[in-house]
Amino acid sequence: MQDLGIRVLFMGNNFIRLLGGLWVTIRLSLVSILLSVLLGILLGVVMTFKNPVTKCLSRVYLEFIRIMPQLVLLFLVYFGATKAFGLNLSGETSAVIVFTLWGTAEMGDLVRGALISIPKHQYESGAALGMENAQIYRYIIIPQTLRRLIPLSINLATRMIKTTSLIVMIGVVEVLKVGQQIIEANRYTVPDSALWIYVTIFFMYFLVCWPVSMLAGRLEKKWKN
Repeated sequence: MQDLGIRVLFMGNNFIRLLGGLWVTIRLSLVSILLSVLLGILLGVVMTFKNPVTKCLSRVYLEFIRIMPQLVLLFLVYFGATKAFGLNLSGETSAVIVFTLWGTAEMGDLVRGALISIPKHQYESGAALGMENAQIYRYIIIPQTLRRLIPLSINLATRMIKTTSLIVMIGVVEVLKVGQQIIEANRYTVPDSALWIYVTIFFMYFLVCWPVSMLAGRLEKKWKN
């Protein structure tokens, strides 16, 4: 029977190393997602203001982040900021900064869209019932906003998890980098190991993202108007 290279997964601690790399990916993703949600909610609220200055600044920020590829942002922060400002940023810190900037922009736009999607008569109905502004937001606006926002924000989280694979380009030892190291170390003894390593990494990403994606789908279906 032909040796297809699957044995490389069970040589030494290769599989444990892949799991360790996966944990780095998950950890960086979770930190970035948490910061993005907190800052994105604030940005989304600011984006609904009628003030032309805040409206212009938030729009410029959003468009800049959307137009600029995440890989270029990683290089700008990790290499550019370090050289230009004399900062000593690690690859992981740079990754968190970049993905937080990106996630904040995307989350802010989702929050803005969810807030402005609430019909004006919802506010007027609350006021007609004698509710104060705080009560209107607590009992009417926020529950409806969350129904629109949560499935979309979960989908954003899965995109961020997958996009963290780019941090291999700035030397962060996450799951993809560990896989490349294993392949390189065994290129002569197990030349067919690349297929099995990348298939394993694929299933690792799948097992992380699939439940999150299914949760978003279930919530969206349950709360669909």
